[in-house]
Amino acid sequence: MTTSLHLHGKRGFDLLHDPLLNKGTAFTDAERDALGLRGLVPPYVNTQEQQLNRVYQSFQRKADELEKYIYLVSLQERNESLFYRLILEPLEEMMPIIYTPTVGLACQRYGHIFRRPHGLYITRKEKGRIRAVLQNWPHADVRVIVITDGERILGLGDLGANGMGIPVGKLSLYTACAGVPPAQCLPVMLDVGTNNQSLRDDPLYIGTPQPRLRGAEFDEIVEEFVVAVQELFPKACIQFEDFGNANAFRLLHRYRDRACTFNDDIQGTAGVTLAGLLSSERLTGTALVDERVLFLGAGEAGIGIGDLFVSAMMSAGLSQDAARRNCWFVDSKGLVVKNRTDLVEHKLRFAHDHAPAKTLLEAIAMVKPTALIGVSGMPQTFTEDVVRAMGKLNQRPVVFALSNPTSQAECTAEQAYGWTDGRAIFASGSPFAPVTLNGKTHVSGQGNNSYIFPGVGLGVLASEASRVTDEMFYVAAKTLASLVTEEDLTLGRIFPDLKRIRQVSAAIAVAVAEVVFARGLTRLSPPVDLAGHVAATIYQPQYRDYV
Repeated sequence: MTTSLHLHGKRGFDLLHDPLLNKGTAFTDAERDALGLRGLVPPYVNTQEQQLNRVYQSFQRKADELEKYIYLVSLQERNESLFYRLILEPLEEMMPIIYTPTVGLACQRYGHIFRRPHGLYITRKEKGRIRAVLQNWPHADVRVIVITDGERILGLGDLGANGMGIPVGKLSLYTACAGVPPAQCLPVMLDVGTNNQSLRDDPLYIGTPQPRLRGAEFDEIVEEFVVAVQELFPKACIQFEDFGNANAFRLLHRYRDRACTFNDDIQGTAGVTLAGLLSSERLTGTALVDERVLFLGAGEAGIGIGDLFVSAMMSAGLSQDAARRNCWFVDSKGLVVKNRTDLVEHKLRFAHDHAPAKTLLEAIAMVKPTALIGVSGMPQTFTEDVVRAMGKLNQRPVVFALSNPTSQAECTAEQAYGWTDGRAIFASGSPFAPVTLNGKTHVSGQGNNSYIFPGVGLGVLASEASRVTDEMFYVAAKTLASLVTEEDLTLGRIFPDLKRIRQVSAAIAVAVAEVVFARGLTRLSPPVDLAGHVAATIYQPQYRDYV
């Protein structure tokens, strides 16, 4: 392969400032002579391993998590290969920095720590010319797009354009966890204003300081975006991320049969939670069809989990009505029941003919759940009374506090284990440190969507799927649960060790691609060796020789 094919004609200063191509001090003497780099980099030629040691030491010297986040973003802007080598080596140490919980703080302060544009920003002013904006992106073979409008960033609310940290972080996880090539990833901020007055008053806010756009014009902008993506990047999958409830369900329903798209807050969260429930059965002995799940929170995540849980129970033999009777929801007004007159559409299918309950504790007494799942964004709502009530009902109570970031979790790992004498099967959205109780160490599972969406995306990419279906998230959940080892379970962990995330994502990708080929959702013919085909698409952050 010639140098020009590798570098697209770039050399010298331009080459050093392309993070996808830059090798910094690792350019060889021959490359320095051939590519006009002589004198532009220090004379000593480093290996990538030497560079890795240097940047890891620099990372460790940073005073706090936000400074570490800023350092990693800066490294990504300079040298993508070295960035991914760094975060892959100790992924369990890096993931809380590049994503939850630190990314939440980074988004809150995004305008104040802003260094360099990353991704595309689309505003109301670009209406009618969104296609031209997308054409400004320098990479033609885009396969994965993560778009947000910043209205519901994690459990932190409306952060407007500051929410760009989420698409950037999610796409970093696509590459780190599943090997989706970074040149095929595009983060997009749909900046349609914010209702966060403090941001609008902040002179360093990077977005449009106007009230959030609603109604027909918002829909027209989204429609123009989706159509433009389909024209310019026909193999791309669009992931909607952190849209508010009012738009999230509606947009998923509108586009799921028209475009290759999914909503990670609804479907990805559902996949990882179902996997956790399937894994927990090996500890509780409760069959899936006998589970009674009580959700605190009836928004995107909760309803998404409920829908996938119903599909899984139907596959195990229950009718849809029977499956839905095993799912109960508590929202800000109490138990979701039929005689309430304030229910929005997405809650109605889970509204049961039952007496009302105003509090979560009352609902637990009535429903007698085998599993309690928190997706409320309300911290410390799994009180001691609540968790102890679950412990009285179940020998091994399943307690998932999934709200992100850590500050929004419904309870901590220490609380869940302490209030149940170590009997709880606990998982959280953001990581908690191991808890030692009565001489035994409990390692809780992190029910992070990064176990699901990168593998699903890789499977969609490798198969060139035209659609993303709920079945794909179901097989992803089953695959993830099957990869939990006895050693994991002994520690109390109901998800695989993060050190195995690339193997996990590859296995999920194969399972998803099998669905794509079986359902005829691609123009490709099934490869003879599907696992080998998937493996061949995986990006490895190693330097290439240019000369």
